[in-house]
Parts: sequence; C-alpha cells; structure tokens
Amino acid sequence: MDIQKESIIGDVVAHDYRAASVFKKFGIDFCCNGNRSIGDACADKNIDDSEIINAVNNVLSNNTGQGGIDFTSWPLDLLADYIEKKHHRYVDSKIEDILPYLQKIARVHGGRHSELLEVEQLFSASAKELTSHMREEEAVIFPKIRSLVNGNTNDEETLDQSIAELMHQHDQEGERFRRIDALTNGYTTPEDGCNTYRVTLAMLKEFEEDLHLHIHLENNILFPKALEIEHKTVNA
Repeated sequence: MDIQKESIIGDVVAHDYRAASVFKKFGIDFCCNGNRSIGDACADKNIDDSEIINAVNNVLSNNTGQGGIDFTSWPLDLLADYIEKKHHRYVDSKIEDILPYLQKIARVHGGRHSELLEVEQLFSASAKELTSHMREEEAVIFPKIRSLVNGNTNDEETLDQSIAELMHQHDQEGERFRRIDALTNGYTTPEDGCNTYRVTLAMLKEFEEDLHLHIHLENNILFPKALEIEHKTVNA
C-alpha cells in the first residue's frame, strides 16, 4: 500500500493492523476517527506528516513479523460472527472482572488518588452503554448484515441511520477511555499502589486496546462494506 498524506487512516490500519501501533504512539485515533486523512490528523496534532508516513512505512516493510489477519478479505457475515464471538464476549467477561477490582481500589486508595473515583464512574458508564450497544448489534444490526450478504434486501429500514448512531456511540466510548488514560497517566501505577491497583490498571489498558480493535473492525471495515452493499442494492 502506498502511504500518502491523503491516505485515510482507517484504510491504512485495515490494510495492515501493524500500522495501528504508529498512530497510537503519536496519539492519533485510528478507530473512532479513522475516517480522516493522515495529513488532516497530523495538522490537528501539529505533527509533521512525513514523520508518521515514514514510521508507518518502516513498520509495514518489516517482514520479521506477520501483518496479522486480513479482515478486509473476510465475508461480512463471518466478520460479524467474529466480532460477536470474540470481542463482545471479551467485553462481557472483562466487565465482570474489572468492576469489582476498580470499586475496591477506588474505596481503598480513593482518598489519596481521587482520580480513581472518576475512573470508576467512567468505566461503570462505559460498561452499561457497551452492554446495551452490543445487544442492539446482535439483535438488529448483525442479522441485517447477514441478510444483505445472503441477498435478502426486503427490509424497508436501511442501515444508514442505525450505523450512524452506533458510530456516534463508539465516539463516546473512545472519549471515555481517552479520559481514563489521562487520569491514570497512561495506566501507570503510583508508587503507593498495591498489587491489586497494578492488576486493575493492566486490565483496563488491555480492555482499551481490545476496544480499539473492536471499534476499528466495525467502523473501518464491517459498517462501510455493509453500507456499500446496501447502497448498490437499493440503486440497482
């Protein structure tokens, strides 16, 4: 892939997920705001776009590691199944693990680290919203996408509005976790933090990283391709 300043970030990451590490390093959102060009994102961050382009090219030219799974080649029904069975199940499971730990360290360490109280509130809100969001995808959006793949286009209600709302919700989750990252200084345990504190922040960091991939797969691959199929069908 020829990386230019006009290249769309989401397309670059969809082509090879290794590029995500570069955008993350420079604080550039590749999942919720992946529809921007590299040039526009760099201008917003006051970063020389050539530095990003060179870094991405270096990562992609390194043949010592695998580029990962090529999700862009997957049938959309398979991708929807993968997201549901891997990422949705992960979120459900980890919410149950993280919330009790987070409540505990907020109670024990909140007097000295008041930011933990806000982190607990943010994650609790995220847990509630993500759970509702995923159930809507599983009950409504993913079945519609599977129907489109199978050539069933009799549904009068199009995906446009529903997907726009889901992507807006993704933006909200991205903002919540940017705030959590800032409050915890990049998930860094303070010197007086206990082992539970350290484990909790590590789980939160892993949760955010999984959420980035989860949202990327939907925003940059699944949803655009589903809309493309639907629009072609409607206009046929």
